[in-house]
Amino acid sequence: MQELSTLNFEKNQLKGTIPPSLGNLSKLSYLYLDRNHFSGQVPTTLGRIATLKRLLLSKNKLEGNMDFLLALSNCRQLQDLVIPNNYFTGTLPDHMGNLSTQLITFRAGYNKLTGGIPATLSNLSSLNWIDLSNNLLTKEMPHSITTMENLVLLDISMNELLGTIPSQIGMFKSLERLFLQKNKFFGSIPDSIGNLSRLQYIDISNNQFISALPTSVFHLDELIKLNLSHNSFGGVLPDDVSMLSQIDQIDLSSNFLDGKIPGSIGEFKMLTYLNHSCNLFEGPIPNQLNNLTSLELSDLSSNDLSGTIPTFFANFTYLSTLNLSFNRLDGQIPEGGVFLNLTLQSLIGNVGLCGAPRIGFPPCLDKSHSSNKHLLKFQILIVIITFGGIAICLYLCIKKELKKREVKDYVDPTDGICNKIVSYHELLRATNSFSEDNILGSGSFGKVFKGQLSSGLVVAIKVLDMQLDQAIRSFDAECRVLRMVRHRNLIRILNTCSNLDFRALILQYMPNGSLETLIHQSQSTMRLGFLERLGILLDGSMAMAYLHHEHHEVILHYDLKPSNMLFDEDMTAHVADFGIARLLQGDDNSMTYASMPGTVGYMAPEYGSLGKASRKSDIFNFGIMLLEVFTGRRPTDAMFVGELSLRRWVC
Repeated sequence: MQELSTLNFEKNQLKGTIPPSLGNLSKLSYLYLDRNHFSGQVPTTLGRIATLKRLLLSKNKLEGNMDFLLALSNCRQLQDLVIPNNYFTGTLPDHMGNLSTQLITFRAGYNKLTGGIPATLSNLSSLNWIDLSNNLLTKEMPHSITTMENLVLLDISMNELLGTIPSQIGMFKSLERLFLQKNKFFGSIPDSIGNLSRLQYIDISNNQFISALPTSVFHLDELIKLNLSHNSFGGVLPDDVSMLSQIDQIDLSSNFLDGKIPGSIGEFKMLTYLNHSCNLFEGPIPNQLNNLTSLELSDLSSNDLSGTIPTFFANFTYLSTLNLSFNRLDGQIPEGGVFLNLTLQSLIGNVGLCGAPRIGFPPCLDKSHSSNKHLLKFQILIVIITFGGIAICLYLCIKKELKKREVKDYVDPTDGICNKIVSYHELLRATNSFSEDNILGSGSFGKVFKGQLSSGLVVAIKVLDMQLDQAIRSFDAECRVLRMVRHRNLIRILNTCSNLDFRALILQYMPNGSLETLIHQSQSTMRLGFLERLGILLDGSMAMAYLHHEHHEVILHYDLKPSNMLFDEDMTAHVADFGIARLLQGDDNSMTYASMPGTVGYMAPEYGSLGKASRKSDIFNFGIMLLEVFTGRRPTDAMFVGELSLRRWVC
């Protein structure tokens, strides 16, 4: 069929290999073989078809490397090359730059491609659609790619790409969609991104960016969707973000943004999705948000918001999901609208709320008292304040006479470190070049050093062994857990220091060591009586109750044991080491794949390295620790290992 120009077999059940004889169709322009069950390699004979314009091979079972691209460089009229959802492997070759200069679309997502993005791709100046998502690409994004002025869509999400966003990204004059999510990009967003005047969709979530947000991001007046979630962006949002007049979705969740939520967000009349959760926003919810009448979902949970819940949320017709949990909101919970279907999980963590007994909040106090009662209460209050003030003055005078010393206000020494970058050189100086003399302990993934920062603050510095993949996952797990938890019985993370070659956690220093030392080492100077041991276990149980039931996500510690119970200067117990912690998804029957090692004697019999993630694992470990604390016997002793009935009882 030498006159054939179009061959369309798409959306069938065809199997086997692609016949090499198709290369004899010298006048073929359009070859559609997508959405079948073709297997094997792409025949290089297709490169003989000089008239080929469109080649669609997506959603098959094709495999092999990308050498066939060299043959296709002979197809000088090729405009669309679509090969996603196959099993192609290997790297994208440099000779990709020799493909047709008329190439408009190149799609190769959902394969198993490795290596990096070839710099020669920029030779294809007509390209307006590049999709390499869901592969195994690594290395940095080539700077030359920013010269592709006709590019409309760039999707390199779901890879392992490294490095920073090229500073010349503003040269993408035609770019409308930019998808970089779920890679390992770090650094900051270049300010030149504000030059992308046609940009409509930007998603750079789930990376490792750590900087303030450039104000130019909020000048993109064509933007429809903005997703910067799950990074480490800090600082405050600009007061005026009203230029995002077309915005439909904003997701800034799981960062370190602080300050107040800008009231100018209320000018986003088309906004349907607003997620500012898991940040450090403070102050009241702006009244200007009452203009967001199109809103369908709003999540402001896990911040430091205060004041009352605005009643305008009840008037939003389309609002079906509202999460205000874990803030400092108070006052009466509004009625009607979205509040009719809210559950406790949407408001939990706001101890000052009242007025919704059906979901567990107390009724608000009746304020319709008579004026006489108000006057009486006011008079009693004046008397109490007066006598209280006199008593305090007398106490202070007597204390001053007796002690003869200056009273100084207490300042939390950790306040200065939490919001500044700590460099590797600072940690090097603080630990005397990580001297062995400063080691507090060591574990499976690294060592813990005692150090004194330039501010004079003494801290514990947990340095991860970067040669171990598990150590990197351990670092990520501790950051993910400790960044948001707040409890008197949990270790506090003060800061981190992270780059490609070094990762360290800066933690609260615990001067009184661990529970392991107190109950087992003979040189310990402190004797623990029954009540002291009981108090320590109560501290631990309150920490577990918080992680399992009171935090907005269920956190499983997985390695609760005496060596991970540390004591501050007041002998308050703190649970530490969340290196193999898990966030429970769904109910207690959710599956988790935990390749991290546990501790001998503290592994529940029915849970191994592959099994169900459950609160029972932590409860089992707590039971073993209870026996160890009160008997002085380690779980590796015959008492625990030999007598299975006892272990089953604990479980």
